[in-house]
Amino acid sequence: MAARTDAQSGWAIETEGLRKVYGRFVALEDLTLRVAPGEVFGFLGPNGAGKTTALKILLGLAAATSGSGRVLDRPVGDRAVRRHVGYLPEHFRFPDWLTGSEFVDIHGRLAGLSRTARRERVPQALATVGLTAAADKQLHTYSKGMQQRVGLAQAIVHRPTLVFLDEPTSALDPVGRRDVRNLISRLRDEGVTVFLNSHLLSEVELVCDRVAIVNHGRVVRAGALADLLAGEHVLRLTVDRATEQLCAALRAWGTVERLDERELRIVTSGPGVAPAVAAAVVAQGRQLFALIPEQHSLEEVFLGALGAAGDAEDATP
Repeated sequence: MAARTDAQSGWAIETEGLRKVYGRFVALEDLTLRVAPGEVFGFLGPNGAGKTTALKILLGLAAATSGSGRVLDRPVGDRAVRRHVGYLPEHFRFPDWLTGSEFVDIHGRLAGLSRTARRERVPQALATVGLTAAADKQLHTYSKGMQQRVGLAQAIVHRPTLVFLDEPTSALDPVGRRDVRNLISRLRDEGVTVFLNSHLLSEVELVCDRVAIVNHGRVVRAGALADLLAGEHVLRLTVDRATEQLCAALRAWGTVERLDERELRIVTSGPGVAPAVAAAVVAQGRQLFALIPEQHSLEEVFLGALGAAGDAEDATP
């Protein structure tokens, strides 16, 4: 089980108006977000959006210019919180003369684990990321993917309450990405909060409960992933013949667009009308070959949020 603090009484992460300025460069403008305990939270945005700066502030590696934040119910930067936090950076460089076991053991010591606890947890962490066979090999013999795996092992060896993962699958093949998804799901099942920063939107779509999209240092779209992906409820139909009579009948269920002689697209009030639409097709004496609900992808939501933010900025006098 994950180590516990008093974080369960409030938000795992909470920020209000975080701003970070380097000289004349504004890296973070107005970051306001909340992450619930035990959820997998996706933190998304284009290069230069302020994601890395936000991570550094939340981890206590950089100080905000203004604004406030709390991590595990303690002020951002609180040293006591660090023992309950795991972190895998995007750009890592590990001491390559250490073996995998030695490297993970050091991080267990830094997190305050006793020697007895480390004897149990270091092998467990390496097994979790699939590195048991390489535990006694030096890190300079590891591939980039194996180094990323051992980085994951050090992030979870102390069983943290909150884990920050910065591009955790960037060097992994499809099998490795699946393993990381399974690990994230396991952490969530154990009540661990996962803060995931990734450019691989397809991976985020598979594991995250909620997401925030940031651009120019501020959140431009946030919410439950299911809600963001819902968008319009659209049904695409393939029939033997898309007659005007059929289209007229189907307008009782939404806006009908005739794509060609056999294809129809209906924007409906909700996905629950699909059986009624199918029955209406049959009642009109037509043959129904396919009825497929359309769903937005996270990529569409992401690009739409960035486009809307850009439009808003362009309109600012």
